[in-house]
Parts: sequence; structure tokens; C-alpha cells
Amino acid sequence: PMGSERMEMRKRQMSAGQQSPGAAQAQHSTGTRGSNACCFCWCCCCSCSCLTVRSQDEERARRASHELQAEGIPNCEESPAPTLEEVNAWAQSFDKLMVTPAGRNAFREFLRTEFSEENMLFWMACEELKQESNKSVIEEKARLIYEDYISILSPKEVSLDSRVREVINRNMLEPSQHTFDDAQLQIYTLMHRDSYPRFMNSAIYKDLLQSLSEKSIEA
Repeated sequence: PMGSERMEMRKRQMSAGQQSPGAAQAQHSTGTRGSNACCFCWCCCCSCSCLTVRSQDEERARRASHELQAEGIPNCEESPAPTLEEVNAWAQSFDKLMVTPAGRNAFREFLRTEFSEENMLFWMACEELKQESNKSVIEEKARLIYEDYISILSPKEVSLDSRVREVINRNMLEPSQHTFDDAQLQIYTLMHRDSYPRFMNSAIYKDLLQSLSEKSIEA
């Protein structure tokens, strides 16, 4: 009995020994494939997602840089610092605000906070166009104004009614200094009625007024 049990145990060990290399190899092979497949899949997904995010970020940066270069607009007009009397005058009427470079700069800064700076930029571009006398320069500037502020494809499109747009389209057949007069008046009126009252109650205006008042008292 003892011999038969010993022989039976040896058979089991031999059987297990024969199966172990194959099983181990199979397990190793399966494990390796699983590991490789998992690793490959993970690396692929990771790489794709990282590359996609990186490409999107780079594209946004390039687009922003291109828009800034294409815009070519100075941050503000050159002007001396406003006096207390001038800043007080801005509260009397919108015309007195818009007639001075310092007033336009302060108002433009406020419009930027409301994401409507294009209204001031359009108005200023129209004023600049009126100063031109060279026909080819007028045509080129009129085309740029149209592309930047009138075209529905532009991110800086200003809000104009259909009647004014029809007038502009007719005028663009033979551009002149006054091609955008109706549109400029409409945007001026919009800024006057809509944005100007909020500007007078804004921190930008109140802080400037307070700062000049304190300097006046100290002097």
C-alpha cells in the first residue's frame, strides 16, 4: 500500500511537472499578450488624446495670434491724461465724452468689459475714413471696414438693421468717405442709449473721477 501510494504521488508530481511548463508558458504568453494589448491600447489612447489636446491648444494660440496681427489696432488713442473738468463734462452729454481722445479711451475700456468694443472701433474706423482723399486708399479702407465690422462672417460684426445694410451694399459699388455714414450714426446712437448710461455708473468712470478729485484736493 505504501509503495502504491508513493507511486501514485510520483505520477501526480510528474503529471503536474509536465503540465506546469505548458501552463506557465500559456499563462506567460496570455499575460504577455494581455499586458502588451493593454499597454498598447492605453498608450495609443493616451497619445491620441494628448496629441489632440495639444493640437487644439496650439491651434487656438495660432488663431489668437493671427487675429491680433490682423487686427492691427492700437490699444488706445494717444492723449494727455484727462482733467477733473473734462471727466465731469463727460457726465453732461455723450457728445462731450466722445469728442475727446481721453473720453473715448475710457469709454472703450468700459466697452471691452461688456464685449462690445467693436462698436467704438467701427465708429473710429469710419472717422478715419472720412479724413481720406485718395481714391485707392478710400476703397481699401472701405473694404477692410466692411470685412471687419459689416460682414456676417466677422467675429467683430456690429449690429445693424437690414435697411442700413442695404445702403452699405449699394455704397460699396463705389466706396467713398461717406459709405458708412448711416451705419456709423446707428452705432453712435446705440452706444449713446445702451452703453453710455452704464458707463456713467461703472467703476471705471467712478474710480477715475474719485482719483482726480483727490488729486485736486491735495493740490
